[in-house]
Amino acid sequence: MSAIYKKELKSFFINPLGYVFVTVYLAASALIFCFTTLKSKSYDTSAFFQIMIFAFIVLIPLLTMKLFSEERKMRTEQLLLTSPVTITGMVFGKFFAAFTVFLGAVAVSLLNLIPLYSIAFAERAGEPYSSVHIGPVTGQIVGSYIGIILIGAAFIAIGMFISAFFEDQLAAAITTIGVILLTVVIGLINNATDGEGHQIISVYAVRFVLDWISILSRFANFGYGIFDFTAVLYYFSIAGVFIFLTIRVYDRRRWA
Repeated sequence: MSAIYKKELKSFFINPLGYVFVTVYLAASALIFCFTTLKSKSYDTSAFFQIMIFAFIVLIPLLTMKLFSEERKMRTEQLLLTSPVTITGMVFGKFFAAFTVFLGAVAVSLLNLIPLYSIAFAERAGEPYSSVHIGPVTGQIVGSYIGIILIGAAFIAIGMFISAFFEDQLAAAITTIGVILLTVVIGLINNATDGEGHQIISVYAVRFVLDWISILSRFANFGYGIFDFTAVLYYFSIAGVFIFLTIRVYDRRRWA
C-alpha cells in the first residue's frame, strides 16, 4: 500500500491537478471566510463551514476524478492489477493519497483564523475576561473542522468509486458532482418535508430515509461544538462502504 500511496501522492504534484485543487480550495475558503465572517464583522463561523460543504460539491471531484480514470486512459490499469500489490492495498493507497492532499489544504486554510483571533484579541484588550467574552467560539470551530474533514473523507471515497467506472476524467468529475450534490440537497429536502393528519406516518418514514442518506444533516452537532460519535461512525461507514465497493469492482476486473 505504501508504494501506491507514495506514487499517487507524487502524481498529484507532477501534473497540475494537485496544485489546482489546493489553490482553488484555499482561494475559495479565504473568500468565503472573508464574506461570511470578517466582512460581516461576526465571530459566528457556522455560515462559513456550511458554505464550504457546498463548495465540496465541486472541489472534491477535482481531487478524485483522476484516481482510477487516469489508469484506464493511460492503459496502466492492467499493470496495477497484475502487480504484487493487493487490490485492497491499491485502493487504500489511492484513497489515503487523495485524503492527504485534502487534509493538507484544510490545514493550510487554518490561516484564515489568524485575523479573526487577532481582531478578538484587540477588542478584548483592557476588558476583564470574566465579565465579557469577545471572540470566536473555539469549540464550534474545532468541531466544525472535524465535521468537514469527515465529510471530505466520505466524499473522496464516493468520488474514487465513481472514478473506477470512467476512462474520461471529466465524465468522472461530472458524475461525482451529481452524486455529491444529491447527498447534500437531500438534507435540504428533508428539512422542507412536512405533513399532517393521515399523511404524518408516511412523511415521518420519508424523512427517516432522507435523514439516513443525507450527509449534511449529521453535521449540525459539530457546528455546535458537540462531538457526535454516531455522526463520526456514519461518515466512517459511508467512506468504508464506497472503499469496499471499489475493492469489489477491481476484484472482479482482476479475474475477468
